[in-house]
Amino acid sequence: MHNLATFDPTDPVLLAQALIRCPSVTPEEGGALALLAGIFAMHGFEVHRPVFSAEGTASVENLYAARGAARPRFVFAGHTDVVPPGDAGLWREPPFSGTISDGKLYGRGAVDMKGGVAASVAAALRFVAHNPDFAGSIAFLLTGDEEGPAVNGTVKLLAWAAEHGYGFDHCLLGEPTNPDQLGTTIKYGRRGSLTGHIRVHGTQGHVAYPHLADNPADGIVRLLASLKAAPLDMGTPHFDASNLEITTIDIANPASNVIAAEASASFNIRFNDLWTPETLEAEIRGRLDAAAGNKVRYSARFNPSNSLAFLTEPGEFTDLVAGAVAEVTGRQPELSTTGGTSDARFIKNHCPVLEFGLVGQTMHMVDEHAALDDITGLTAIYERVLERYFAV
Repeated sequence: MHNLATFDPTDPVLLAQALIRCPSVTPEEGGALALLAGIFAMHGFEVHRPVFSAEGTASVENLYAARGAARPRFVFAGHTDVVPPGDAGLWREPPFSGTISDGKLYGRGAVDMKGGVAASVAAALRFVAHNPDFAGSIAFLLTGDEEGPAVNGTVKLLAWAAEHGYGFDHCLLGEPTNPDQLGTTIKYGRRGSLTGHIRVHGTQGHVAYPHLADNPADGIVRLLASLKAAPLDMGTPHFDASNLEITTIDIANPASNVIAAEASASFNIRFNDLWTPETLEAEIRGRLDAAAGNKVRYSARFNPSNSLAFLTEPGEFTDLVAGAVAEVTGRQPELSTTGGTSDARFIKNHCPVLEFGLVGQTMHMVDEHAALDDITGLTAIYERVLERYFAV
């Protein structure tokens, strides 16, 4: 743990390095939130550390910090938990060492998303130091449950904030949004996600006597073909077409002369704003029923989904953030809704939210790293966002 008396948290590289050295693999806090809580407290922020629990899941520590109480209230959101590093022996440096080499910061979470968290914290501290009497307030929503089940993290932290009277006007989430160069992409929406499972029930038998059996392989092929036969939609003005991908096909049968009793498959759909999980499930069940007819005996189930498609309508807020990016980088960012899900799907129920962060090429990979220039550049962008937002 760093000595806060000598550690300068307005240096985003040093702060990101310190956070990487906290082994905060979901759901372990690893010292990351404690480090940030100490920094916020030293700089006059109100700090809370709520812990949330749910049956069947690990308890998760979260952090809410705020400077000021007036509106408008601008909030930075993010997570300090990281995915496991895998085999540490495959890394060029220990994954939690925070090594700096060749102009890059290495370590698990450098990109996703301790680098983004460090940039937002450093930017806020700089802004407050330069503008102590700014009209409004700045808050942080930081969780340790984004890479996990996302049950005891941001969704509950937002509910806690609402119960305590902390409303938000706009939010910037520092997920790594840029594909290859800082300043090219702002996420202003996200697709939803729905996972389904099919099981076809057959009758086991000898392959030489197929009339005495009912081969579930034929049924699973028939059903899956029905899901892929026609597109779910043709896309919308802000989203690509919804996409269904078959992820597993399983027939637990090691014998080549036996017709199996069952076959199963799983699939995932990334869907646009034409659908909800409920309407999409109804569509899929309709296709399966039509394909099965009286010939295929099957059952289907869908995982519960809290991943809904959403969109922050382009307008004043998107223009403000895009303008800050362009001023710092000289690049005009594209508005995008591509990629996976994020905690923005929860935040959008409380205030308009955009995502903008580091280059994401190495997230979740061995030797995850972020360019030092990108970390300092992102900090400058965030600080410029605050200056434009509070018109100082």
